[in-house]
Amino acid sequence: MPEASGSGLADEADYSTFENKTGLADDMKFLARMPELCDVTFLVGETREPVCAVKAVLAARSRVFHRMLYQAPSPQRKKEPPPRENKIRLFLKRSSEPLLNLQNAAQQRSGFTQQLAPIQEPQPNQHHTLIIEEFEPDVFRQLIEYIHTGCVMLQPRTLLGVMNAADYYGLDELKKACSGFVQCCITVDTVCALLASAERYIQYKCTKSLVQRVLEFVDDHGNEVLNLGSFTLLPQHVVRLILAREELRADEFAKFQAALMWSKKYYDSNQTTPLKDVIGNFLEYIQFHKIPTNVLMNEVRPLNLVPHEIMMNALAYQADPTSIDPGKLSPHRVRRPGCSMSVQSSVDQRGSTTTLSSSGSDAGSDQKQHSGSN
Repeated sequence: MPEASGSGLADEADYSTFENKTGLADDMKFLARMPELCDVTFLVGETREPVCAVKAVLAARSRVFHRMLYQAPSPQRKKEPPPRENKIRLFLKRSSEPLLNLQNAAQQRSGFTQQLAPIQEPQPNQHHTLIIEEFEPDVFRQLIEYIHTGCVMLQPRTLLGVMNAADYYGLDELKKACSGFVQCCITVDTVCALLASAERYIQYKCTKSLVQRVLEFVDDHGNEVLNLGSFTLLPQHVVRLILAREELRADEFAKFQAALMWSKKYYDSNQTTPLKDVIGNFLEYIQFHKIPTNVLMNEVRPLNLVPHEIMMNALAYQADPTSIDPGKLSPHRVRRPGCSMSVQSSVDQRGSTTTLSSSGSDAGSDQKQHSGSN
């Protein structure tokens, strides 16, 4: 009887993929926070704050960490072969061996033999302790959290440090995420925090582009930024940089008030320096002749902080603009070719330093000699 022919359907296995990435991230975060489960401890920053991690995870996610933790440093030079012994020295050595053997036997009988512990090679699973000075503890802790869990909470206060740390350790995806977050995190409320953190990481290449974008934002929102309370937290040379920018869209009296607010904050903690001397560091960047006369007489003059000559020149210019040389009114606001405010490297008595300052000839007391750009 002929067999019935039919289309034999092969049994296909039904596969289903289940993922629980959230649970995995939570478990890995727990792992990184348990020192007894980790095998490497980083002492981070000036305070040497401990940050624990798992070496295998770091090495799998970052080639930089892999080289740091698992690859032995290459020798500086090859070991030279031991010098050949001449026949006389070899004869003396062999002749003395019986005597040395007798002495060793005597020491063993008298109980004075000292046993030397063998030198143990470092084990690959031993606990490492490394010092990290390049980044702050909060920044480095966020970096370690991202490496272990694949996620991290970006915030303006540590954004610049995390971005540079991601670039430093070869974490390109995190670096791109930080760069994208910059677009939405530069606001009036965060701009001063970003500028303050730029001082800490100014030597890294990711900082320069971000600083320029932040300064451009400051230019467009000058009056709002100058009225912020956080403006007093900026370093003095950064305040000078902002006030001296030609592109800054702010009225001159707002600039004077910002300089006064910063100077009072500084004077409260450093009363050895007179308030008049502190605010004197910023007056050269303020065009007092553009402040209305009634404001000069009612708001600025009673403070007795602005030199008499500056006040008289401003009032004289408002009465007759041709009577005063513009260079005497604002010598550091006259536009010169090749002058721009940006990030530069400078050199001082302590060595090479990179700061936010001016690259033109009107940098005031912050002007220093160039040593090249990082």
